[in-house]
Amino acid sequence: MSPSDRLFPADPTQRAIARELYGQVKSLPIISPHGHVDPAILADDLAFPDPARLIVVPDHYVTRMLLSQGIRPAELGVPTIDGSPYATDGRAIWRRLAEHWYLFRGTPSRAWIEGVLTEIFGIEPPLCPETADEIYDALSERLALPEFRPRALFTRFNLEVMATTESPVDDLGHHAKLAADGWGGPGGRVITTYRPDNLVDFEWPGWRERVTRLGEITGLDTLTYPGFLAALRARREAFIAAGATSSDHGHPTAQTLVLSETEASALYARGLAGTATAADAEAFRAGMLVEFARMSCEDGLVMQLHPGSRRNHYRALYARHGRDVGGDIPGATTFVEPLRPLLDAYGDDPRLRMVLFTLDESVFTRELAPLAGVYPTLYLGAPWWFLDSPDGLRRFRDAVTETAGFYNTAGFIDDTRAFCSIPVRHDIARRADAAHLARLVAEERLPAAEAAETIVDLAYNLPKRVFRLDR
Repeated sequence: MSPSDRLFPADPTQRAIARELYGQVKSLPIISPHGHVDPAILADDLAFPDPARLIVVPDHYVTRMLLSQGIRPAELGVPTIDGSPYATDGRAIWRRLAEHWYLFRGTPSRAWIEGVLTEIFGIEPPLCPETADEIYDALSERLALPEFRPRALFTRFNLEVMATTESPVDDLGHHAKLAADGWGGPGGRVITTYRPDNLVDFEWPGWRERVTRLGEITGLDTLTYPGFLAALRARREAFIAAGATSSDHGHPTAQTLVLSETEASALYARGLAGTATAADAEAFRAGMLVEFARMSCEDGLVMQLHPGSRRNHYRALYARHGRDVGGDIPGATTFVEPLRPLLDAYGDDPRLRMVLFTLDESVFTRELAPLAGVYPTLYLGAPWWFLDSPDGLRRFRDAVTETAGFYNTAGFIDDTRAFCSIPVRHDIARRADAAHLARLVAEERLPAAEAAETIVDLAYNLPKRVFRLDR
């Protein structure tokens, strides 16, 4: 197969159909409604410091694979929080990646990084120990050029909308700068997403201090539960003013619970006093998901629910480097009964829109597709994190389409911190969808014209509509 046919079926008939379908979406603008790129990158528009800090250091897909073979994140330049030293020599970090590049055979990380090197930076030699310095030097030369600054790349990537993710206690200053510079309007929007997890989780270190900070930002009394809710609503208004169209909730489980104000206030008081149990923490998180659904009915923010990650499972890694460096592990997750309290309350409310994600593939067919296939408020989010591989995307379509169809799904999300990987990830998703639809056409289960319409909807129209980015 030629490089243009990568990820397409080996069967010649299906491959030809996939190639034609992919041609319908290859050049469409990118809608990126959920991700974790630091908005400072675009607000400041500074040249990326060096290849290692662009490609290796922030990518926990990369650092966790190397850690599995005994190469510590500190050796790869990941900052420490315990005062221990960490590498700062970008070339040495890059050489370390090249020496162990064989570890990434068959992984999506390899596909993403090779796509970044060839398609974005025009670097053809394959990465290996012998080419490490050559590639590092070529990348360094390009990163020094104006056309490889973040804003220039944003335009070149054909990004129509990119959403970042911030906490209610973030000041949104970078988004204000982007808006002031004209990056808050049509043609190239960078918007924020409201992520209140660190304010509703008693078990997250520093929770009480953040509650105090929320009160300082809003001028409201967050030492009472009604004041806390009012402050969260006030920050939602500020996020909406900064362009937000969705909120995101990364709870340990999908549990929801309808609490009376008395019950919620009692839990909140125990949280502030430091006497809350693990059961109290789970009950409060569950109750807050219902409160956030109520708020979404009021202000229109689309709810995203990303449950199921066992955060900081690798405790020694967390102690050395903190959160979000690759030490999280997926856990079994159920949705049908945990979501029932929320859906009983708001599942039939046309104002609510909720996108469900999972790290547990076993629930795609059994729970998520049937839920999205009947509740008008629910949509299925794309495979996320450990599942966002070409094969994971294929398994998702195979598992959910027969029950939920295509139009109860929400399009692709890249969920990345690695800015330059965004166009590569979206291209892989478009190729995977082309391959899936090509099989349906070849088996005479879907007319070619309808497949062409569907792939455009999956790549562009659905994420724009579901995440209310067309308003």
